[in-house]
Amino acid sequence: MNEESDDNGEAEFAKLLRGVKPLQQDTLHFRPPKKSRRQIVDHKARKQADVTFSDIYQPLLPSEGPMRWHREDTEAVEVKRLRRGDYIPEYLLDLHGMRQAEAKREIAAVIQACVREHAPCCCVMHGHGTGILKQQLPLWLAQHPDVKAFHQANKEWGGDAALLVLIDVGDHPHKR
Repeated sequence: MNEESDDNGEAEFAKLLRGVKPLQQDTLHFRPPKKSRRQIVDHKARKQADVTFSDIYQPLLPSEGPMRWHREDTEAVEVKRLRRGDYIPEYLLDLHGMRQAEAKREIAAVIQACVREHAPCCCVMHGHGTGILKQQLPLWLAQHPDVKAFHQANKEWGGDAALLVLIDVGDHPHKR
């Protein structure tokens, strides 16, 4: 037998690896990547939207006239002020082309932004027609604990294709 065949090719293998340096062991440990602040805020908004809005809940809403609603602890004059345009929306949310799950997340996010920034009013545009968002939006808004009232927007803010929403921002004075 041949000496080369006895070592099972180890000599050839050593010849091929001549000049190759071994890799140094990294001290990196594989952990989940850190989430950015935006991802954390988006996750919280998504989580709150899933908890807050139900598709089964049916509040008492008007069947005729403009869409309007107010909480029991909110005076009817606030709805009238929304209708007259006394509140100017600081946030505009356009729901055109969104699916229901996306719309729920975006609605929860804009309400959170209003509370965080002490903005008492926002405008949510759902579009014309009899689409599912136009039907569901008032039901979702009536469920949210921070929504005091809403009314169909005047022509300046979208008419019957949008709702002006009055947000409970706490004890801070309202901006006008």
